[in-house]
Amino acid sequence: MRAIPLETPSPASARLPGTLKHAHTTRHQVEAQEKEEEEEKEDVEKDAEDAVAAALDPSSLLASDRLSLDLYPGGCGLLLRLLREQGSQLQQVRFLRLNCNEELVGAALAVIPRLRSLCSLVLKGGHRRDDRGSYLRGSLSTLPPCLSDLAHLVHLDLSFNNLKVLPACIPQMTGLDALLLSHNLLQRLPESLGALHALTFLSVSNNCLQTLPTGMAQLTALQRLDLSENCLDAVPEEIGALSSLTELNLASNRLQSLPDSMANLQSLRLLFLHSNLLDSVPPSLASLPLLTQLDLRDNRLRAVPREIQEAPFVRLQGNPLGVPEPTPAAPPGESPARDVPRVLLASDADSFTVTSRGCSVALACGVRMLFPPGATPTPTTVHYQQLTPEPRLVWLGPHDALLSAVLELRPHGTPFQQEVHLWLPFVPPRARRGCQVVVRTRSGQTWEDLDTHLEKEEEPKRLWASCRVPHFSWFLVVSRPVEDSCRVPREGALLCSSGDPRVKVIFPAGVTAEPRHIRMQVVMVSDWALGGDTEAAVSPLLCLSQDSAHNFLGPVTVQLPLPRGITGPSLDRTHLHLLHGDPQLPAWDDITAQVALELTHLYARFQVTHFSWYWLWYTTKSCVEGLARKVYDRLRLYRVNFIALQRRRDPEQVLLQCLPGKKVEPTLKRLQPRYRGPEPSDTVELFEGEHFFAAFERGINVDADRPDCVAGRITFVFYSHLKNMKEIYVTSSVDRKMQAVKGQVSFYRGAVPETVPEEAVRRRKGPDALWLATLPIKLPRLPQGEGQGPFEGLTLASLNLGDAESGFLTQSNLVTVARRLGPDWQSVALHLGLSYPEVQRIQYSNRDDLDGQVRHMLFSWAERQAGQPGSIQQLLEALEQSDRQDVAEEVRAILELGRSKYRESIRRVGLASEEDPVSATA
Repeated sequence: MRAIPLETPSPASARLPGTLKHAHTTRHQVEAQEKEEEEEKEDVEKDAEDAVAAALDPSSLLASDRLSLDLYPGGCGLLLRLLREQGSQLQQVRFLRLNCNEELVGAALAVIPRLRSLCSLVLKGGHRRDDRGSYLRGSLSTLPPCLSDLAHLVHLDLSFNNLKVLPACIPQMTGLDALLLSHNLLQRLPESLGALHALTFLSVSNNCLQTLPTGMAQLTALQRLDLSENCLDAVPEEIGALSSLTELNLASNRLQSLPDSMANLQSLRLLFLHSNLLDSVPPSLASLPLLTQLDLRDNRLRAVPREIQEAPFVRLQGNPLGVPEPTPAAPPGESPARDVPRVLLASDADSFTVTSRGCSVALACGVRMLFPPGATPTPTTVHYQQLTPEPRLVWLGPHDALLSAVLELRPHGTPFQQEVHLWLPFVPPRARRGCQVVVRTRSGQTWEDLDTHLEKEEEPKRLWASCRVPHFSWFLVVSRPVEDSCRVPREGALLCSSGDPRVKVIFPAGVTAEPRHIRMQVVMVSDWALGGDTEAAVSPLLCLSQDSAHNFLGPVTVQLPLPRGITGPSLDRTHLHLLHGDPQLPAWDDITAQVALELTHLYARFQVTHFSWYWLWYTTKSCVEGLARKVYDRLRLYRVNFIALQRRRDPEQVLLQCLPGKKVEPTLKRLQPRYRGPEPSDTVELFEGEHFFAAFERGINVDADRPDCVAGRITFVFYSHLKNMKEIYVTSSVDRKMQAVKGQVSFYRGAVPETVPEEAVRRRKGPDALWLATLPIKLPRLPQGEGQGPFEGLTLASLNLGDAESGFLTQSNLVTVARRLGPDWQSVALHLGLSYPEVQRIQYSNRDDLDGQVRHMLFSWAERQAGQPGSIQQLLEALEQSDRQDVAEEVRAILELGRSKYRESIRRVGLASEEDPVSATA
């Protein structure tokens, strides 16, 4: 069997060297050469026909009434051959498909009328691609008049061609039921189109239409009309005569208004009007009896009739509803609308109320929100809080960086009638090429990135990440590599990186049975990441993912640029490695021997059937996998220092902080008036989002009932652009009235060794990977009778708030609660049962110290409650009645931690029996 060529070579290009050599020839020589080229062209075409005929069995093609010749190279030539040899058998063919990217399509069209039974004719282009992977239009610019003789034709598809004018034979095909003209160059449609009285489906999407003919009103049988992706600025009144229309698509045009006659489309079910310039819509659209979807997204609608707003099938996202200014929202520092109330919240406020009028809200933490009028039909109380980042509230990819604290907005999941505009302040990331800033939110159990715009304010200098949200949840700002995505249909697609246009992924036709969504990120690799390997050079790191768990049906072509300084002609293939990465580990495998690398002067291309990470290396090293892991880790490393400072007026309050090395000096300078302590630690390296721990040793204890205290260690999560700090109170395990206490805080990665070696006392640079740094802490000797830090001035009996099974609240726990209350302490005190004169006395005795007021109130109440049942429940109720649900939740977390530790201790010493419910729940 002879091989079938995928493409017919061009004779002109094949003889190009000869043409240049004989540029100066006589006229007779030119004519002779042209004749020779014409004969050669005919020979090539005949060879193509012969190859197809030899490879295919004509009897198998004519076994049914369907003839799909667009699947084979030279299909048009094969049709001509079949007509010459087996013309009688072709009379049964009812469905015919041809490839309009072939040169013989014109000759094939001339003989198609001989197929008298033909009812479906598909003459599509788009079967070839250019160098960039885009579909090439077919060669059809018109049709022969003889096609009107096809009396049984009901389906005609001319998509992906070069039609600028509708062929005159089409209005004469009065039996047509479906006409597809998408992806052409049509600028207008003729009035004679109305002669197609049997037409039920018309698609003219992705053309250049500027107007519609009034004759379309005669298409009374039309049920589906697709006019999307054109240049229409108006719709004629006659469109209301299409009484049978069930689906109308006018998306992505230039429509500024709609005719009132659209209310006559009583059969309409689907109406797509998104991505236009509409300022208003007829109220009568909402009264269409069968309408189930009305898409008005991304227009200029500022006012929508109430009937349309309240309809459940209407989509209005992307419209500046309720905002009278020319832009949807003003800059963050200004009032976004004159008629919208403005709300400024102080630092101690944690809620506000939104009415149907809407409002512009400015929080003390710098967050801005715009609720357009009508966003909430009834008054709604919105609660907010800024949370310290933790793994439960932050999801980061391998190359992401966190830029803001976590903002929680409640009620969670409650949808708004219109999207709320949200501005989040963030710390600008370090300069990284190919990165973008996005707002990330949690939707249900998954995380998603929102469409984000960056806004800047000069005085004072601030950066905001702006987005629109349909409901409330947790929000944070992250920096990530630029993500490009596309939807791959069965017809194929091309995905190019916007960060590095040299990176491409080409999906041929038929590579997937169902459409799937593809995402691509490109990570730029700097030379410093390669360390001391001067012989190595690498390409950008390509990260590919998809929303399907199945491999592709065929190979997908990936293009990567060659490593810098390496070109195809001078390439030593023994030094070139293609690495495949597992994003979960990450682990790297050398797959060079498993793929066929196609090299050009600048690029390397290879084919895969599933997606992961791909990296191209050029190095003399024989084992590249381990080297790649080290380089990859180095890309994600930050050089950081630790500091441990003690408050000057209260040495028991210790500030622990981990921050990038370049921020150490300005941070110490800013903290110097309030804190004192040792020099920063030696430089260590951490990953974004990595856990580490601080453990106190040699006579210094930390409150073990803190929620972030695990096995005597304070847990941290490192984020390069945020303040990785915690303030804690420490105590001594020895009598400080006799001597001062010298100890240290050590930072560890992972588990703390059971026995801390003596070297940990000093600053060491040992090979222990778990150990990070050690800094000294000193608690001064207390004079006789002197109190301890926050308890000074209080004479408390032994605090016994709660019980072992329900959980204790210790003095340190109450100190934590006191620091969180702030100005709300008076409301909590009254709900705890303190009299108003008593609250006034506490305020007067500590009139210059808010912290002292809160501590005095809380500990005086706790002293009276010691040993009494129900005291903890009384505190929880007082916090909730004072709208401090956040503090109440923290108290519950402390209690649950205490209960779990109590159950664990009972189980460990073996005091609980198997029937004991305490043991059963441990």
